[in-house]
Amino acid sequence: MKKSNIIEISVALGLVLSIIASAVGFGFRCGEVREEVVRLHILANSDSEEDQRVKLAVRDALLNCGEEMFSGAVNVDNAADILNSQKSELIETANAVLAENGFDYKARICLVKEYFSTRTYENFTMPAGEYLALKVILGKGEGHNWWCVMFPPLCLPAAAEKTELDAVFGSGGAKLVQSSPKYEMRFKIVEVFEEIKNRFKE
Repeated sequence: MKKSNIIEISVALGLVLSIIASAVGFGFRCGEVREEVVRLHILANSDSEEDQRVKLAVRDALLNCGEEMFSGAVNVDNAADILNSQKSELIETANAVLAENGFDYKARICLVKEYFSTRTYENFTMPAGEYLALKVILGKGEGHNWWCVMFPPLCLPAAAEKTELDAVFGSGGAKLVQSSPKYEMRFKIVEVFEEIKNRFKE
């Protein structure tokens, strides 16, 4: 084999190994982000315009509850404990919104581990993978989903402005969630890996 060919192969191999190492490091940071977040997952009763509208009203009410509940929470464990201890209050809040809007079905709420795909919101991105989630099922729960982040309170504009991402995720995690999948292709690599892992779990 010519020396030039050996050099080309070595350079190509080095590049591949560099990409793999970068993706592994990125995936590890994604895992750290997932461990510091509680997602919010709401399933509407149906896809009717009325059911979808009240789903968003319930969302707003629960996010506002979360902003108040988490005023002293500094990590995901505190947030999970608060949600568990105040689950009855959250259910009452959701049911009150449903009743005020003329619906006779109720809300069910639980804390679960769920898989989420990569999702970009207005100012941040959540990488794919399994998260702790506050799952809210309205009525039959047969309508389209809505999901965001319950803790830290990133899905309320006013709260997001006050949230110090570095304090929650660390500087590396904060930089990651502020990245865009449009330019950060490693999000896709992580998503493919997490999808495969999730299928094996099922």
